[in-house]
Formats: sequence, structure tokens, C-alpha cells
Amino acid sequence: MKTLKELAELVGGTVVGDGEAEIHSVAGIDSAKAGEITFLANPKYLPLLKTTQASAVMVKPGVEAPGVSLLVCPNPYLAFAKVLTALHVTKPEVRGVMEGAFVDPEAQIADGVTVYPGCVIGKNVTVGTGTTLYPGVILYDDVTIGEDCLIHAGTVVREGCRIGNRVIVQPKAVIGSDGFGFAPDGSGYYKIPQVGIVVIEDDVEIGANTCLDRAALGETRIGRGSKIDNLVQIAHNVKIGEDSIIVSQVGIAGSSEIGKHCTLGGQVGVAGHLKIGDNTMIGAQSGIASNLPGGQVFSGSPAIPHRDWLRASMSFSKLPEMRKEIGRLKRQIEELQELIKEG
Repeated sequence: MKTLKELAELVGGTVVGDGEAEIHSVAGIDSAKAGEITFLANPKYLPLLKTTQASAVMVKPGVEAPGVSLLVCPNPYLAFAKVLTALHVTKPEVRGVMEGAFVDPEAQIADGVTVYPGCVIGKNVTVGTGTTLYPGVILYDDVTIGEDCLIHAGTVVREGCRIGNRVIVQPKAVIGSDGFGFAPDGSGYYKIPQVGIVVIEDDVEIGANTCLDRAALGETRIGRGSKIDNLVQIAHNVKIGEDSIIVSQVGIAGSSEIGKHCTLGGQVGVAGHLKIGDNTMIGAQSGIASNLPGGQVFSGSPAIPHRDWLRASMSFSKLPEMRKEIGRLKRQIEELQELIKEG
């Protein structure tokens, strides 16, 4: 329970109305009740301010709602996230190494770590203080996990991989599986040993069932603050810059480099050995077959500048009609050519 004034201090906002109103939870604007706070980020929901039962609403400057207490802030959506964290998220209880977990005698487990039953921690593993390993987490030998991490159930981190501080790994992610490398050998293939590692920097989140392959040599690296959604495939030796967003079902082939603060929409495919510049946005289901400069928006397969793709996509539905028209014009030209010859 916090007062509206306390929440305003948390998000750097100001109160219009009752700053002492007590808030215990966050709810949607159409379902919120007394004691709850909601937010308004999209102008199309402005009419709901007249009917909401919430005790307070987070809004942008300039929004007025007589009879409703407001928390005014520049970015209501960000404020919503911070308030939701403050009211609903609690740090996991420290429970130590629980019965049913296996920890190698040569592993170094800091104070304040929780290891749930079913976990397996290998030789020379290091786990930093405040980290929680949920049931079934497997850490191969020589893995390093930083402080205040949440490694959710069923995650596998293979040998030698390094995870920074405050990293969240959702259930059943696989970090450090073998990269897909095979040398042709006659009609068959010879497996190329993958002897590198995966390095995940601080404040990264890895989605459920996502796979990050270890490097053939060197590192596969995920930059600080990047967020990777569920069901993403990151191949060997890929490098992702800081604060990038990789949405569900993206596949990035080996040795490609994604810049800082990039966004790859769902199901984007990136071919191998490519470079994508900083601050690049790529629309969903795009195919990247060549290097892309930074600071632009691309869509389509193969990807082209987004505005060009929009113009092109408007023509797709007209192609059958255009084909018929071209055929008709071709026949007319042929007829005219015959008339010219006869003349």
C-alpha cells in the first residue's frame, strides 16, 4: 500500500487531486476500482476518464479529469511499469540450497542465493549473491552467474558461459548449446567442435525456450540491457549491441552483428555474417540478406526501406489486374505493328 504522493515521487510526477489517496494495486482503466490506480497512454481512451472507478489515473501533462485524482508524468506507460513493480513485485525469499539440489563441492555459491530442488550445479561454477535458481536449472562446469539474477525453471547453461548481474532468464531457455557447424565430408558432414562460449551482459532478459548458441571460437555476446523474447534463435558468434529488442521467433544466423538500440520485429530472419547498424528498426517477418545502415526503418523480404515497402505492398493486391492490363496493351501494340507493316 502506498499513497498517491509516494507513487508520484517514485516516478517523478506530480499529483492533481488527493495525494493521500491509498493505492494497493494497478488495474485497467475500464475495470479499476477504489484503491487502484490505472494509466492512460492512448488518447482514444480519454472518454473512459469520465466513467473509471479508479482512485487515480496516470496521465500525460495537459489531460484534465474533474473529480479524478491524477498522477501527471511525461511517460505514463513507463510510470505504469514502475508503479506495477512497486506494488506487485516482491524479491524472492532467500532459501539457500534446498534439499534435492545437487551442488558440486567445488562450486562457489555466495550468501543470499536460493537453489531449488532439481537444480544441478557443476564444478567450478560461481553464483553471485541474491540470485535465484528455480527448479530444474542445470549449470554445467565453469559457468559464472552474477548477482541478483532470476534463472527460471528448466533453463540449461552450458560449460564456461558467463551471465552478468540482474539478468532474467525465462523457463527452458538454453544458453551455450552447440553452434550449427559442420564441414562437408564427401556425402556426409564432419561436426566442427564449438569451443567458444556465450556472454550475457548485465540487465539482459532472455525469453522462454530461446536458444543462444555458443561460439565456434570466441564469444556469442548479448549486450547490456538487451531484451530477447520467447522462441528466438541466436546462432554462434552473433553479437547483439546494448539495449536492443529481439521479438519472438527471430532467427539470427552465425557471425552476424546487431547494433545498439535496434528493434527486430517478430519472425525477422537475418542471414549470416551481416552487420546491422545502431538504432535500426526492422518490421515483422522481414528477411535480411545484406548489411543495413543504422538509423533507419526496414521492412519486407528482402528488406528495403519501410516507406518503399509500404508503397510496394499497396500494389500487391493489384498485380493480377495489372498483369491482365499489360497483356491487353501488349496485344494492342502487336496489332498496331501489324497495321504499320501492311501500310
